[in-house]
Amino acid sequence: MQLGSGTFAACCVAIEVLGIALFLRGFFPAPVRSSSGTKHQAELPAPEPAAGSSSNWTKLPPPLFSKVVIMLIDALRDDFVFGSKGVKFMPYTTYLVEKGASHGFVAEAKPPTVTMPRIKALMTGSLPGFADAIRNLNSPAVWEDNILTRAKAAGKRILFYGDDTWLKLFPKHFVEYDGTTSFFVSDYTEVDDNVTRHLDTVLQREDWDVLILHYLGLDHIGHISGPSSPLIGRKLSEMDSVLMKTHSALLAQEKRTHSPTLLVLCGDHGMSETGGHGASSPEEVNTPLLLISSAFERKPGDVRRPAHVQQTDLAPTLAVGLGLPIPAHSVGCLLFPVVQGAALREQLRFLHLNAAQLSKLLRENVPSYEKEPGFEQFKMSERLHGNWIRLYLEENNSEVLLNLGSKVRRQYLDALRTLSLSLSRQVTQYDIYSMVVGTGMVLEVLALLLLSIPQALGSKAKLDVPLWSPVSSLLFYLLLLVLLAIHVTVCTSAESSCYFCSLPWLAAGGVMMLISALLCAVLSALTKVSVDVQHPSENPGHSKSKWSDVELLVILGTVGHAMSLGASSFVEEEHQTWYFLVNTLCLALCHEAYRTCFLGADGEPPCCQPTEAGWDGKPHCDALELGQACRSPASLDGPQGRDRWLVLASPWLTLTCCRLLRALNTTGVQGAHRPGLGHWLASSDHRAELSVLAALSLLVIFALVQSRCSRASKVAMALGLLSVYCYRAAIGSVLSAWQQDDTDISKGIVEARFVYVFVFSILFMGTKDLLKSQATAATSRVRARGLWEIHSGLVLLAALLSRPHNLPVLVSSLAIQAVMAKFIWKPLRHEAAEVTVMHHWFGQAFFYFQGNSNNMATVDVSAGFVGLDTYVAFPAALLTLFATYTGPVLWASHLLNFLSSEAGSTALSRACFCYALVCSLPACAYIILVTSLRYHLFIWSVFSPKLLYEGTHLLVTAAACVLFTAMDQTHTKP
Repeated sequence: MQLGSGTFAACCVAIEVLGIALFLRGFFPAPVRSSSGTKHQAELPAPEPAAGSSSNWTKLPPPLFSKVVIMLIDALRDDFVFGSKGVKFMPYTTYLVEKGASHGFVAEAKPPTVTMPRIKALMTGSLPGFADAIRNLNSPAVWEDNILTRAKAAGKRILFYGDDTWLKLFPKHFVEYDGTTSFFVSDYTEVDDNVTRHLDTVLQREDWDVLILHYLGLDHIGHISGPSSPLIGRKLSEMDSVLMKTHSALLAQEKRTHSPTLLVLCGDHGMSETGGHGASSPEEVNTPLLLISSAFERKPGDVRRPAHVQQTDLAPTLAVGLGLPIPAHSVGCLLFPVVQGAALREQLRFLHLNAAQLSKLLRENVPSYEKEPGFEQFKMSERLHGNWIRLYLEENNSEVLLNLGSKVRRQYLDALRTLSLSLSRQVTQYDIYSMVVGTGMVLEVLALLLLSIPQALGSKAKLDVPLWSPVSSLLFYLLLLVLLAIHVTVCTSAESSCYFCSLPWLAAGGVMMLISALLCAVLSALTKVSVDVQHPSENPGHSKSKWSDVELLVILGTVGHAMSLGASSFVEEEHQTWYFLVNTLCLALCHEAYRTCFLGADGEPPCCQPTEAGWDGKPHCDALELGQACRSPASLDGPQGRDRWLVLASPWLTLTCCRLLRALNTTGVQGAHRPGLGHWLASSDHRAELSVLAALSLLVIFALVQSRCSRASKVAMALGLLSVYCYRAAIGSVLSAWQQDDTDISKGIVEARFVYVFVFSILFMGTKDLLKSQATAATSRVRARGLWEIHSGLVLLAALLSRPHNLPVLVSSLAIQAVMAKFIWKPLRHEAAEVTVMHHWFGQAFFYFQGNSNNMATVDVSAGFVGLDTYVAFPAALLTLFATYTGPVLWASHLLNFLSSEAGSTALSRACFCYALVCSLPACAYIILVTSLRYHLFIWSVFSPKLLYEGTHLLVTAAACVLFTAMDQTHTKP
């Protein structure tokens, strides 16, 4: 059976997506969900070290605090409290830090620094898996042992107000609650007012034990305008007032009840310099942790500098403070200053409970636990503790008892730190079997794509795909039996859970059949290639005696980029790789343009003449086809007159434009701390400049896209771009004549929805033209107009979702596309494969020009809520995905328009194949590199986020290939 190159590539990428998904499921295994919490609640606490049965403490110590209030401010950075902003905007909090009865810490949040896994870390004391970043949008219930479950079992009444993520994680734990949607980032006022409005009544009541307040406004401001926004200061002042009100009410209760309370001020994660979070920069992982209680005596002149601790240390500290057992899976250490005021025996008791819990967790997870330094330190501390107890029970109050007690305390603190570090460093249990199966599928697909290049890029752009011969061969059944035997062996002997083994046998068998069929197809293709190499005269194909400079560059650049992903620095600074490749491509195109315009291959001037009008209505050479005989510069018609100089200037214009865009958004690890031009424009002091730039950019966008649209689409585009500016003015990003001050700022929902109406209108008109060209004998002009209108609709959507300072990036993208199409790809007659790779390169470069990087903090989640008044999961995820991958999507859309301009051309089918190949190569190489580097120091902070980006990019590639194939089928249909 013969398949077109595009159809074959689309099928291959779809299989590759399945393989990548299986690999990701194995690399990011889901935490084990079980009801083990009830078992732990039934266990007795570890008894005090042996000191005689009559006097030994076997029960938990009484609670230290009668009430606990946890005030969690989302995205609260440590410098917002302990730095200059804290002094300026949070005076009451600063007073408590410097002179009040409090203990301040800088708590480190492990990546991924997103809300859901950080809440789990605070309440369970464990380290959530990196896959929790994916599940952050749909938080499942927590079944691990945690503080709230323990408190509920102990009969404590828990109240909650704030982010409804808590309600999903801990259902049926709160006797009173009021949740707010955490993902509607345009709202930073009501989302906090809905929390504060409960305080006046709740703080006067005494029928609760634990109160949790989760404020989201600060995080939403960061997503909208970054940490330098003047709104940050106002929000910090508001939070300072809430803290003062809460603390004053607790002090009043203490006077009535004569029992101390605890107020905890903390953040779940920080905020990067761009306002996002999710990665591992210091601004994102360092959060303040302030414990406030009248029990913390402070002498005049006592200066307490914030010590660095782990975020997981809060769980055992809260457990001790509430008189609860420490959560079984906690890897945190008790914050010793909290119990420092207790008697020495109680201090040692608290430390022993924590150390015993950590040592038990170590025994359950490390086979050679006895050789661990922390376990040895714990045993030594326990023996010394037993000796101290014996001296204490003998009523020996000598200096020896005091010195020995101090030594035991130091030993316990050292053991706790070592045990916690050992447990934190325990590598996640990878699902190796699922990873191997997924990697095998991806490798087979890549091998099949590589071996199919001669046929896929041949003159017919078709492949002979024997669908039934692999299935009917003996080799297929032998491979299937071997794979099934391996599957049964692995699944019956696996000591840990395996996702692939948990699949139904029918699904697992189907995957095994697919792997066997792919392997047979690879062997068949390899045999055919070997025969073609041995008998080249019998199988003439597309071949060249000499590679051009551009062809060598695209091959070496694509392979070199894939190989560079094995180094963490190249992953962190991948934008530099793409900038280098695009700049080098411009220089190579400049060299080719000079050679074409002035010299032939043999030093003779070019000779041929231009032919009929091309895709843009201007005279060009013949249709873009792969494998034409007149590819060499000697046979090209060099542009004459003014066109010649425009051809020569185009690469330099593109190079200059790319260099200017690099200064707009600084990205990567090395440049993230350096403010770029975008930071300057986004600041409130330069709204006038940003407004002028945004207005000019929208005008240029209209000028670039309107020429090939229908009259109705032009009107819709003009009104849509006007609505984009109105939307930005409504939310306060740019200035407008009808806004007198900031009090007129709204969410811009109406304006954004107007833009959506115009987007859908343009897409509808484009789709109508495509269907018309397919159903009737319409001209190719109608089809080309339909494709361009779809492209224009995507451009309008990109203009809406882009930040105002990023509109010049969109303008530059459209301008470079127009210049390259008119003055480079057509006049220089580049082949479809070359044009495809160039589009891919520019798409990747513009991905980083937008300000994106390979860490999750640069994902602009606010784009997912443009025009939405409530959180709706699917539209929000789709809009965020489009906003993140605007560059690659728009360049793929332009490639579709460019190659569809010639009727009967097979270039589109070849382009689909090349696009699938160049996107599959780095994805395949990266999963192999990540598997080999899975024990690397930066596996979670650097390599894992990039793996998620690669998987998502491959999904976008699959969607593009499906669209290419659909357009190719309608394009070639008689």
